[in-house]
Amino acid sequence: MTRSARLFTGISALALAGVVVSSVSLYHHYGTSQSSFCDFGGTFNCDMVNRSVYSTLFGVPVALIGILGYTAIFLLASFRRRQTETPRLLMVACCAGFGFALYLTYIEAFVLAVWCVLCLSSLALVLAATILSGLLAAQPRS
Repeated sequence: MTRSARLFTGISALALAGVVVSSVSLYHHYGTSQSSFCDFGGTFNCDMVNRSVYSTLFGVPVALIGILGYTAIFLLASFRRRQTETPRLLMVACCAGFGFALYLTYIEAFVLAVWCVLCLSSLALVLAATILSGLLAAQPRS
């Protein structure tokens, strides 16, 4: 397996993991009862984050935006590998996702003062995908 193929595969795997994390977050966003999932006192509470006013953007749940973004990254990394522009598109998509995740992390840290383990997991996944996409885009294409 070539280095490019390994990078594409790694990005695909990270994107699938991101879909799973975002799906769990969306499930909890629409939950009607308080859950103990990710409730570790006043510091870590996914319910508080996932049901806050910041959990939607123009009426669309942030977790759904995550699912769509990770799906787009997965599709690019899995089915458009042979296209010459794909590494750059992946890097742009991953950087956009990482920027959005940083914004949400800022909200958690400085506005809500509560952390969500799912959100932090998503941040780590998109950061890793961004690094891999940067490595992929920096490679000379044959």
